[in-house]
Amino acid sequence: MVVLRGISIGNMIKWTGVHFMALFLFTAFIAILYYFNFIPFGLPWLSVSIIGTAVAFYVGFKNNQAYDRMWEARKIWGGIVNDSRAWGMMVDGYITNQFTESPLSKSQIHSIKQKLIYRHIAWLYAHRSQLLVPTAWEHISQGGRTAKFIEKYQKELGVGLVDDEITRTELKLFLPSEEHDRLLNHINTATQIINQQSRDLTELRGQDIIDDFRHTQMEEVLRSFYTLQGKNERIKKFPLPRQYANMSRYFVAIFILLLPFSMIPELMKVGDLGIWLSIPITALIGWVYVMMEVVGDYSENPFQGMPNDIPMMALCRVIEIDMREMLGETDLPPKVEAKNGILM
Repeated sequence: MVVLRGISIGNMIKWTGVHFMALFLFTAFIAILYYFNFIPFGLPWLSVSIIGTAVAFYVGFKNNQAYDRMWEARKIWGGIVNDSRAWGMMVDGYITNQFTESPLSKSQIHSIKQKLIYRHIAWLYAHRSQLLVPTAWEHISQGGRTAKFIEKYQKELGVGLVDDEITRTELKLFLPSEEHDRLLNHINTATQIINQQSRDLTELRGQDIIDDFRHTQMEEVLRSFYTLQGKNERIKKFPLPRQYANMSRYFVAIFILLLPFSMIPELMKVGDLGIWLSIPITALIGWVYVMMEVVGDYSENPFQGMPNDIPMMALCRVIEIDMREMLGETDLPPKVEAKNGILM
């Protein structure tokens, strides 16, 4: 997630300079052809402007849908933060000797609490890892210059999932060795971690460490984690429909191809200066449309390991710190800080 107050001119040029230069060169080539009378016609500005208006509405619709996907993903992770704190509170407050006939020692009670809380932290990192596995429609799967650009961003800024080393390390810290090896072999590790939590709650109920009411409440929180996980998986595994995502790109390309044949003849009416002014003006108009398309294109997938992603690592770390403090721990990991204006 970009956390800078604004995007600097330098970053803007670095990000979009290639697009503007391509448009500038294309427009300059058409202008030269007009200047030497190789092109004897011009398109009516009214017809091109109508196309431009239609394209703007279409791209605006796509961008709204892309933003909705990103904002929904952020709300889901907000729910994970809230319910994780509720889970830690319940574990801390409900795991007691209140209902047991043979009271457990303080160390045994603490061990049970730690196991339940640590396993939940493992679920967070496993879920994050699974959300960052590339899908066929995401940018990193396209290959070529786009994939190389994304890999460069991931290595320089620490965003995304360059490899799974972080997640593997975190899971080893929070799961017992036997449980780690068993759960990691499942197709959906995060799902099985929550299921293991439910099994442990059943055992605790059988030992009368929790009563029926507390058991039901804690199971309900686990169910909410499944709900939130499923919502994230829906966004990850169901793309913005391709007919919307791809057709807008074609419409923008059509408008940009037609634009010089209308704009340049119009500005030629003011003399030689007009034809040269038409080059940057036409390129700038085309650049605006290209950037509207690019912004939506890079916002529609909030879990693809890019700077615009939901900062899942930072959110996981916040939850980890909160829950470990509930256990009374003081040797805590540092918060994840933004790097070069990017919070991963």
